[in-house]
Amino acid sequence: MAFCKTSDGCSIYYEVLGEGPGKPTLTLINGTLQTTINWKPAVKALTRQFRLLLYDTRGQGASDLGQQPLSLELHARDLEELLLETGIRQTAVAGLSHGARVALALAQRSPDPITRLVLCSLSTRATFRARMIVRSWHEILQRHSLDAMVWAAVPHVFGRAFLRQNEKQLERIVQTIVRRNQSDALRAHLAALQHYPPLSGTLKPLPFLSLVLTGEDDPLVTREGAEEIARIIGGRHVELPNVGHSLAAEAPEIFVDIVNGFLEFGIRGRRNSGTGIRGRT
Repeated sequence: MAFCKTSDGCSIYYEVLGEGPGKPTLTLINGTLQTTINWKPAVKALTRQFRLLLYDTRGQGASDLGQQPLSLELHARDLEELLLETGIRQTAVAGLSHGARVALALAQRSPDPITRLVLCSLSTRATFRARMIVRSWHEILQRHSLDAMVWAAVPHVFGRAFLRQNEKQLERIVQTIVRRNQSDALRAHLAALQHYPPLSGTLKPLPFLSLVLTGEDDPLVTREGAEEIARIIGGRHVELPNVGHSLAAEAPEIFVDIVNGFLEFGIRGRRNSGTGIRGRT
């Protein structure tokens, strides 16, 4: 297990996979409740083309919570320091949900290391429903157990098709999430998340190619909000049919196909790739 010690003494867990001469680097940033394990369905295929940097953001998985109040600025600084620690000067970055917010925060704070950006499961404005879902997770965690909170979250973070196909595995999935999270750190994370500034007021055009990916069956984001992100930053939006919030875990083959195509060649021609993806600009 490898850890990066931040300037304020916080230990950040990370993995570097698929190293090889001439390979470009892709950094993957987890969403809420997630750890590096959530990228595993896509990792084997991605490492054929890329060196991967995976890490647990502060307060998630094996990383420390630290003493400072959680914020997007703090998460972005942690990633800056992790890139320095690992000697990575240039990297594409893909973040999911909260990880996408961290990726955008890094793009605003320190864009130079970023070659291309993939934002997954994110829209400009959280709907009232989405805000209530996140608040309900926080309330359940405050009043009950981590197990209860994760069971409440599962129907929202996975799409209906994935849940049906993995019905017999849900107990194992929930217990894996519980084992890799800590209640105190998750409380702090959810409390901070509810006070992040709206994306709509902070977005701006970015100096590199960007892609916004969302699932058709995601109750936490909206198509219109994702399209707005793509329009403002100068990127493109692609929607995955019959997929929920956890894109890489639910549809790893499609996720890898799109990301490979975007990072290697841009996304021209992907609408005719045979994956059934609908792209919108």
